[in-house]
Amino acid sequence: MSVSRETAQLLDAYAKLIKKWNPAINLVARGTLQDIHDRHIEDSLQLIEAAKPETGSWVDLGSGGGLPGIVVSILTQSRDLKVTLVESDKRKAAFLQTVRRELELANLTVLTDRIEALPDGNHNYASARALAPLEKLLPWLQRVLAKDGTAWLLKGRNWRDEIDVASKDWHFDFETIPSRIEADSVIMKLRGIQKHG
Repeated sequence: MSVSRETAQLLDAYAKLIKKWNPAINLVARGTLQDIHDRHIEDSLQLIEAAKPETGSWVDLGSGGGLPGIVVSILTQSRDLKVTLVESDKRKAAFLQTVRRELELANLTVLTDRIEALPDGNHNYASARALAPLEKLLPWLQRVLAKDGTAWLLKGRNWRDEIDVASKDWHFDFETIPSRIEADSVIMKLRGIQKHG
């Protein structure tokens, strides 16, 4: 995905902050630090390319080091989109606050809270990356999304098994887009999430 020079500079500054903080709080796997752009930032960029968010609100659950939430915020600075990151680990949340402040991300809010403690939301978009299996994510997504909201998940090679398990208790419409970053991984788009019965 091609981005403006200003956006590229923000993404580079974000990558540098991850490298600086990672030894202390393990934001990404140490072995992936050298190819942080290809492995992590590009992964988030392809999600934004698929979602094409313009206005409204986006919530990123279990943000950790801010992937994809920080990248969503950086890419949508000129749009009318509010981005909320939810991270219960106080050290990781402090990192996210530092990124928000140093990169001057005006559309970004960081909540230091457990996902289970969030009030019911009305977000247009929700995302999660490497957080939990789909069956565990669905009740959270249903609670935080607006009725016509869309969830965007980055899922690894076991995504089909996760769909099978989750479908026993939940109804949802889904589409998948093959990942450009990792073979057998997908970007999963979910709508109409409802518990059976």
